Amino acid sequence: MQIRAGFELLYECPQPTPMIFNVSVHFTRVSDLVGRDDLAVEPPVPMAAYRDSFGNWCTRIVAPSGRTRVSASALVNDSGAPDPVVPDAKQVSVPELPEDTLLFLLGSRYCETDRLSETAWKLFGQAPTGWGRVQAICDYVHRHITFGYEHARMTRSALESFHDRTGVCRDYAHLAVAFCRCMNIPARYCTGYLGDIGVPLPHDTPDFAAWFEAFLGGRWYTFDARNNQPRIGRVLIARGRNASDVAISSTFGPNKLVTFRVWTDEVPPVQLPLQPEHAGCIDSASTR
Repeated sequence: MQIRAGFELLYECPQPTPMIFNVSVHFTRVSDLVGRDDLAVEPPVPMAAYRDSFGNWCTRIVAPSGRTRVSASALVNDSGAPDPVVPDAKQVSVPELPEDTLLFLLGSRYCETDRLSETAWKLFGQAPTGWGRVQAICDYVHRHITFGYEHARMTRSALESFHDRTGVCRDYAHLAVAFCRCMNIPARYCTGYLGDIGVPLPHDTPDFAAWFEAFLGGRWYTFDARNNQPRIGRVLIARGRNASDVAISSTFGPNKLVTFRVWTDEVPPVQLPLQPEHAGCIDSASTR
């Protein structure tokens, strides 16, 4: 199957404003792109790109005074398979963890492991280790937080989500990530596109999505405490310790976000016209 994914952001700036965008399809999905997903900026401005410390592809601009439109669109090949479920994936003991996973055991800006550790062990200390423990965390967070865009707050941390019991997808991810780390399971925050492919109506308003990955059995697996079920068509953009590492945009000056649109749609397969009976057959006599 193919997915058309993209976005449009329209900013209004009273003065030239530096901006960093983390919106390119992740390098692990580049081979699935049909064409490119280049960033388009109107009016045109110089752009510089770099790879951050987590491997995410970022773009720098200085938005001029007035209105600046930033957009991109990508056509992505996808298997159409839901997120894998591997119940026998085992937890790796801390001494045996690869060094590049250890960062994702530590507390971070929005994931206060030091303040949630006691709670985590009370809640999940008796849960099966490995996949079962991560799933128990997702089940709890899914029930504990009430979703609503009216609850969105950029400064809310995992601890605050635990106490507030409200939030959006980033809050589900932060709390689940923090609990996993408290239980000695490396977990990293992810952002990207996730449409409603295979999901019955009504559908949510299109938006960028947040989920997380947990390291089990020697590899990273996708988990989603917000939806808490395998989904089809995730297109990863970025990974990091928490939302501050993978912000869609970081701006360094006064500005107003005037328009925000995201789309993630399955592209219907092309229906070829039926051919007349015997079309394409070669009369053997005519080839002699």
